Amino acid sequence: MLKFKFVAAKPVEADPDGPSLLPDYKVYELTLLQRILTLTAGGLLMYGIGYLFYHHWLLSLLLMPGGAYAPHMLRNYLLKRRRNALNLQFKQTLFSLSSSLSAGRSVENAFREAVQDLRMLDPEGSSDMISELNIICARMEYGQPVEEALRNFSERAGMEDIERFADVFSVCKRTGGDLVEVVRRTSTIIGEKLDIQQDIAVSIAQKKFEAKALLIAPLIMVMFMSLTAGEYMEPMYTGAGIAISTLALVALFLCYLWTTKIMDIPL
Repeated sequence: MLKFKFVAAKPVEADPDGPSLLPDYKVYELTLLQRILTLTAGGLLMYGIGYLFYHHWLLSLLLMPGGAYAPHMLRNYLLKRRRNALNLQFKQTLFSLSSSLSAGRSVENAFREAVQDLRMLDPEGSSDMISELNIICARMEYGQPVEEALRNFSERAGMEDIERFADVFSVCKRTGGDLVEVVRRTSTIIGEKLDIQQDIAVSIAQKKFEAKALLIAPLIMVMFMSLTAGEYMEPMYTGAGIAISTLALVALFLCYLWTTKIMDIPL
C-alpha cells in the first residue's frame, strides 16, 4: 500500500518524456468549439456560393458538405503560424545562448538566462519557446544531460534547423570541442538562413494577396450582376445555365488549387 501511494504521488515532471505531457509541433488539434465554428462557417459559405451561382436552395445544399474542409484549412493555417513563430523564437534563443556563453556562463546558466531574455520580448511568457526552455531547465534539474533534452525538443519540433543545432551541440559536448565558437557560428548561420526565409515570405506575401483577390473577384462580379441585372442573369439559373454555372464553379475551384500549390513555397 505504501509503495502504491508513493508512485501515485510522484510529480509528473519526473517523467519528462511522457508523450501526453509535452507538445508535438508537427500536429495541431482544434478545440471542439473551433471545429463547430469552422464547420458552420464553411457550410454557410458553401451554401452562399451555391445560391449565388444557382439561385436554388436544394442545389445550394448539395455544396454544403464542402464546408467540412474548413477545419482542415484552419488546422493547417494555425499549425504553420505556430511553427513559424517557434522558428523565429528559436533564432532569438540562439543569439541569447551565444551571448551568454561568450560572457563565460556555463551551458546550464546560458539556457536559464535565455528564458529571461525571451521574457523581455514576451513579458507574459506564453510563447512555445519559453515553455520549451523551461522544460529543458527542468530536465537539467533532474540530472538529465542538456543534449538529451535538446534532442527530445528537436524530435517534437520536427524542424531542420533545430535538429541540426541539437546534433552539433551533442557532438561538441561528446568530443569536448569549443562549445562557445560552435554555438556562435551555428547561431549566425541559422540566423542568416531565417532572415532569408523571412525575406522570401515578405516577397511572396503580395502575390498571395493578389491570388486571393483574383479568386474572390468572380464571386463579387456574379453577385453584382445578380443584384443589378437580375433579368440578364436569369438564363444562368435554368436549363443549360446550371451546367455552365457548375463548370464555372469547378474551374474556380481548380484555380484555387493551382494558385495554392504555386504559392506554397517550402522555406
